[in-house]
Amino acid sequence: MFSPEERETLRAVLIERARRDPRISGAAITGSGSVGSLDRWSDIDLGFGVREATDLRPALDDFTEYMRREQHALDTLDVVRDPWIYRVFLLPSTLQVDLAFAPATHFGARAPSFKLVFGDAVERPHVPPPDARELIGYGWLYALHARSSIARARPWQAEYMISALRDQVLALACLRLGLPAREARGIDQLPADITRPLESGLIRRLERADLARAFQAATEGLARETRLVDANLAARLGPALSSLVASVK
Repeated sequence: MFSPEERETLRAVLIERARRDPRISGAAITGSGSVGSLDRWSDIDLGFGVREATDLRPALDDFTEYMRREQHALDTLDVVRDPWIYRVFLLPSTLQVDLAFAPATHFGARAPSFKLVFGDAVERPHVPPPDARELIGYGWLYALHARSSIARARPWQAEYMISALRDQVLALACLRLGLPAREARGIDQLPADITRPLESGLIRRLERADLARAFQAATEGLARETRLVDANLAARLGPALSSLVASVK
């Protein structure tokens, strides 16, 4: 297990490495480290601007070679948000290191968690929160598939669909209350009167009765949150959602 001191040492090494690289136009600390909310479990999140777009891949490859050779990275995962490339490294200490590269013309804050360390950044629109209507739509879509999975005696698929349905409900509640709604970042800040009823939506066993109970709790949560967001839509969806619950009892 890595220590916070080891994490901060490596962060400083990576920033200094970027500062000496003539291809790099700027570097920023992102994620929790940029807003002073680091804890024992925090990872390293850094963003780099690259002067010439043609140098982006070579610069990324050079940093990757360093991480593999000197930090003994076990594996990498690329998350592409064109033109940004986020390369995630897993180190033997279980430290996660996220290095994001973008052309200098796109290097800027995509979220409030962006602290420029050196160089220049441009003004960019922040990534918007999820759309409430889309969350609701995915909610009833997962509910449909959860119902059919239970009916077809496919308990693992049912568990997947019910959990996905519950996740939409929680994201919808976060969005409504102005909390971070992506990647469950705001869920633990939700009040108990929202989360407690959804505890029944947790799958404890793969028996039909347990799946039906969890399905009912998650579907009722969707109906409840929809009413608070769009009463007219909730009135249209209500009978269908009730019918779905009744069909698995």
